[in-house]
Parts: sequence; C-alpha cells; structure tokens
Amino acid sequence: MKTKVDFTQGSILGPLMKFTLPIMAALVLQALYGAIDLLVVGQFASAAAVSAVATGSQVLHTLTMLITGLAMGLTILIGQQIGQKKEDAVGHTVGTGICLFVLIGLLLTAIMLFAAPAFVSLLQAPAPAFDDTVAYVMICSGGLVFIMAYNILGSIFRGIGDAKTPFLAVLIACIGNILLDLLFVAGLNLGAAGAALATVLAQAFSVILSLVLIKNRGLPFAFTGKHLRLNGPIALKILKLGFPCALQDVLVSISFLAILAIVNGLGVVASAGVGVAEKLCIFIMLVPSAYMQSISAYVAQNIGAGQPGRAKRGMFYGMATSFAFGILLGFLSFFHGDLLARIFSQDLQVITAAAQYLKGYAIDTLLTAFLFCFMGYFNGCGRTTFVMIEGIIGAFGVRIPVSYFFSKAAEVSLFHVSLATPSSTTVQILLCSLYLLYCEKNNKKNFT
Repeated sequence: MKTKVDFTQGSILGPLMKFTLPIMAALVLQALYGAIDLLVVGQFASAAAVSAVATGSQVLHTLTMLITGLAMGLTILIGQQIGQKKEDAVGHTVGTGICLFVLIGLLLTAIMLFAAPAFVSLLQAPAPAFDDTVAYVMICSGGLVFIMAYNILGSIFRGIGDAKTPFLAVLIACIGNILLDLLFVAGLNLGAAGAALATVLAQAFSVILSLVLIKNRGLPFAFTGKHLRLNGPIALKILKLGFPCALQDVLVSISFLAILAIVNGLGVVASAGVGVAEKLCIFIMLVPSAYMQSISAYVAQNIGAGQPGRAKRGMFYGMATSFAFGILLGFLSFFHGDLLARIFSQDLQVITAAAQYLKGYAIDTLLTAFLFCFMGYFNGCGRTTFVMIEGIIGAFGVRIPVSYFFSKAAEVSLFHVSLATPSSTTVQILLCSLYLLYCEKNNKKNFT
C-alpha cells in the first residue's frame, strides 16, 4: 500500500521542493501536448494552420483551467482530511469527486461540440484559419472526458502528497503525443485536425496508464466500488471550494482570450505571433503554477492539522524559491524571446511579433512568484472566494482595459499590449497583501 506524504511535521523546504518539482515537471509535459501541436504544425503546415492551433489551443486551455479549478476543491478537501487524520472520509470524497466530475465532463463535451463555431467566431479567428480552428476545437472537445479524468487523478494524488505518479503517467503519454503528431501532421498531412487528434489520443493513454499505476501501487486509504456514489454534502463541499477557483481561472483565461481577439484584429501575423508567444508563456507560467498547486496541498494539510503558522512559513519558502526561477525565466524571455519563438515558427515576422510580446511577460515572471504563492496559500486555507475576487479584478479591471488601450495607439506595439499582464499581477499582489494583513489584524481563524 502506497504511503501518503505528511507535510505537518519535520522540515519544510526539503519536502516542499520534492513535492513541487514533480508537479512542475508534470505541468511542463502536459503543456507539451499543445506546444508539440504548434511546433509540428509550424514546421509542416501553413500559417493558417499555425493560427488555427494557436487560437484553438487557447480555447482548450480555458476549458482545462475550468477543470483544474474545480479539481482544486477535491485537492483541498482531501488535504484537509489527511491533515485531520480522517482517512476513512477520503475514500468517500474521492468516490463522490469521480462521479461529480464525470457528469461535469459530459456536460462540457456536449456544450463545446455544439458551440465550437460560435466560440471561434467570438475570438475573431482570421478567415483563412476559421475552418481549421473549428475542427481543432471540436476534436479536442470530444476528448474532454480524458482531460477531466487526468485532472481528477492528479488532484487525488496531490491531496495525499504524491506528485510522482502523475508525472510518470504524463511523461510516457507525452512521448506518445510526439509520435502521433509526426504521424498525423507530418506523415498524413492532416494539419490542425491531425494535431488535435494526437492530443486527444495522448490524453486517453495518460488516463489509462494512471489507472494501471493505481492498480499496481494501491492507495493509502480504503477505496472500493461502494465509494463510487454521489454524496450530496461532499459534492457541495468540493464545489464550494473548487467553483471559485474554477471561475477565477476561467475568467482569467477569458481575459487572455479577449486579448487574443483584440490582437487578431491586427492581422494574421500579429495573431500568429501572439499565439506563439502565449504558447511559450504557458511554459513560463508553469513554475509559479506548480508552486500554487503544491502550496495549496501543503497548506491544506497544515490547516487541517491546526498549524496555520507552519502553513504560512511554507508560503514564504515558496515565494523565495519561485522568485529564483523567475529571474532565470525573465532573463530568457526579455533578452532571448526571438530564440524561443523560433522553436514554434520559421516566419521572421511572426518571430519578431512574438519576441515583442514576450518582453512584457518577462516582467510578469518576477511578479507571479509572489502572486501564485499567495493564491496557493489562500486556496489551501479554504479562502477560494477571495482568490476568485482578486483574480476577476485583475483580469477585467486591469488586464483587458490596458491591452485594449494600447491596441488603439497610433503606433501599435505588442510589447505595450503585453504590459497589461504585469500591471494586473501588481494590483493582485497588492490585494493579497492587504487581505493577509487585514485577516491577521482581526485575528481571523487560520491567519494567526
């Protein structure tokens, strides 16, 4: 029987980093699904196909953020139950979570298959790439059930402190995605549709492999078929914790889609350039995202165990180590954005546009080291509603208005448009800092 990881005792930094690094690696590999699509299409297909994958993968990324946000509720609840030593309750939580997310996954699949053309139209996809973009979105939407299953399994493992099992599953699946992309795009010349098909099949393989690993290794809590039932009160707890995270993630993603729609109005080159840059930014943001997930699980266990001071210290350790990564990523993005963009495109105009946009993100890599650790801390404490509110303020109060303002300038610069992101992050950090000080001053529970 596999043993869970206990974050409530012993040293903080070592176990936290051992937990964070596999999450980071798994997120990198998961992001490779879309990145490999863009890479292969960029090398073997037309500019219209590149634009289709760039825009379509943003839609898929938004859906993934919705699923990941909802699954965060499962991670938090499991982590708190582990910290409270209520391991008998974990099996019922997992069973309810599986039933709940299967229903959500089927609903999302039906909606996306029906509404894919409408979503693509809202994003103002360039006319030459419209049909390819719709095909990409519809094929990927057909595989949402596998994306849902993968995130459920990942949430369960993170809740019990295991980050290595999801990493192993996605590593092997990523290799499969590379081979399938080469077959469908380079070999069979299926373009954007082939890239989408490769992504779906790779996700399916990842889920199957994860289930095999669970069967062979076992779980550190009792789980049988009788646990697979929808328990109303438990489902409500998961949704209460996860829905704010999901709404915040989706609205933030929508804000980036809005920026993409604004840029799409500037032409195919700008669209493809920002699409390439955003694909790189997904990788850049994986470091703070990994910290947010690991700190959420770490804090949840410590809050469950009644150790809020230890939970807060973990957040500060996360900020310090994440900032070190941010310095390196910021340097690469600001000074070598053109080299990074060449990974996904050979068009010099697209490369130049992407490099301009990446300069703004270089600033954000330093700021998100603090913001995402704040978010992970508040999520682990169960304060997911505040995380949602500050995210919405940053996205719709700052990011979209600033990007729209710069897009209307006499001489449009993608660098200036990209400054909307660090501007939003700065405001969000300020809100998180003020909220933490407010809660401590008023001696709120879990913040002393």
